[in-house]
Amino acid sequence: MTLLTWNHECSVGIRAIDDQHGILMDAINELSLSLMHGSSRDQLGVLIERIVEFTRMHFSSEEELMEMTGYPGLSEHRKAHLELLQRIRTGAHRLQHDQGVNMRSLLSGLHDGYRDHIANMDRLYSPWLIERGVV
Repeated sequence: MTLLTWNHECSVGIRAIDDQHGILMDAINELSLSLMHGSSRDQLGVLIERIVEFTRMHFSSEEELMEMTGYPGLSEHRKAHLELLQRIRTGAHRLQHDQGVNMRSLLSGLHDGYRDHIANMDRLYSPWLIERGVV
């Protein structure tokens, strides 16, 4: 599995959100490297929980900005957030309870899920927020 790298494609043009996306990428990369180095299920569980918690905080931050500015796509965006967070939570729960989670599949889902979300959802709200002075 290749590591996520920050590039222009990842930027939404809002510093706080871009910084949070970078932190999420680093956390996913840390999980990926830990898996490659044979970390224990408990160690991987701690890393996934960190991703879950930071993702929850990040999504809340995005939604608050969208709410403050009256972003018309907030409902759809919030739904996408809930779906992505639920997928991550399900994987974390399965790992913690030794329910046969496929870590490579979970990592692939994290990689693809975050990249797709940034490219297809976050880039939609970015111009709206920037026009309203959020930078």
